[in-house]
Amino acid sequence: MSGLSKESVTWLEIDEGGEGQRIDNFLFKHLKGVPKSHVYRILRGEVRVNKKRIDQTYRLQLGDVLRIPPIRVAEKPEAEYVPASEFPILFEDDALIAINKPAGTAVHGGSGVSFGVIEQMRSARPQAKFLELVHRLDRETSGVLLLAKKRSALTAMHEIMREGNSDKRYFALVLGQWRNAKQHVKLPLHKFDTPQGEKRVMVREDGQASHTIFTLQKSWSGFTLLEAQLKTGRTHQIRVHLSHLGFPIAGDDKYGDFTRNKELMKQGLKRMFLHAHSITFNHPLTGEPLNITAPLAPELQKFLDKLDRESQDV
Repeated sequence: MSGLSKESVTWLEIDEGGEGQRIDNFLFKHLKGVPKSHVYRILRGEVRVNKKRIDQTYRLQLGDVLRIPPIRVAEKPEAEYVPASEFPILFEDDALIAINKPAGTAVHGGSGVSFGVIEQMRSARPQAKFLELVHRLDRETSGVLLLAKKRSALTAMHEIMREGNSDKRYFALVLGQWRNAKQHVKLPLHKFDTPQGEKRVMVREDGQASHTIFTLQKSWSGFTLLEAQLKTGRTHQIRVHLSHLGFPIAGDDKYGDFTRNKELMKQGLKRMFLHAHSITFNHPLTGEPLNITAPLAPELQKFLDKLDRESQDV
């Protein structure tokens, strides 16, 4: 083992970042690199909260004083550099931040991406005691993304979303002439891995129940702008529902029309036209109604303006 550390007793006062967490989960994060079996061993014998023994299910309270015994752990390798980056802020208070995420930026690191929005925001706000994603957006999707600044806000937001008490809406430009003013689509979705290890989704009878409501906004020759309202929040839900119905999203590199996408790139659309334009919910801590909207990215607006001009020329 390389250098060793944490060989003296550690005393920690629990702040908002740890409040409400189970002590075993808190210790797994705090003692990265220490085997879980060892964490449970010290929990049974030597960890104290406010000088008392507790069991692994104890939930930490604000101001609790935690005693962690000396532990030999391998020193962490130098963390990879994450550039500090703030994103356009649509709303912020002491509980939540809503940003307008650009396309091409992952929400978090992993699967070939070393960092994403959450790591860059933490890097830009080193003083923030707590900062977590409330939900996710696909890397190529732009628009409203919520982050929680308090654990209480995060757990309350998760409950709001689980109970269906939030309203998320997207704009999608699809290939083809969509006819119905409003259409409910209920197609079950199944997740799988491709032989190359890529995560994909398909419509399959034994998949998870999924429900999207599409509302026609505007149409041009060969294109339709739809608003998609999510009633469930499955991976790639809007993209797969539309592709399955024969109306792939313009620029979608996973479920789209690849030949048309190449043509669209030459015409100025170099990304998928899917934008999370609004989210409505009651504030998780105050109950105040909130409606947060994100303007269309300039490159998407520019493409719609081009379609308008071309339709006038006809």
